[in-house]
Amino acid sequence: MDIESYTDKIQSFVNEGNYHAAFNIAISALNECRRNNDQPCIDKFLGIIEGITQKMIHEFGSEGYFDNKEEPEL
Repeated sequence: MDIESYTDKIQSFVNEGNYHAAFNIAISALNECRRNNDQPCIDKFLGIIEGITQKMIHEFGSEGYFDNKEEPEL
């Protein structure tokens, strides 16, 4: 797996504000890692997904959202 290629694509989409595409690429990479039973790779892409989420929280979250932050809803 070419992790750098995936991360470059993801970063490009995040830079453009295209979070949907960034998530899709990250999830595709995560699935490839799972197929290869590569736990360090899985952990890396989980961290990337978490990073995308944090970026969106800081970009779109209201002050009220931050004040009332609790456990994530699933």
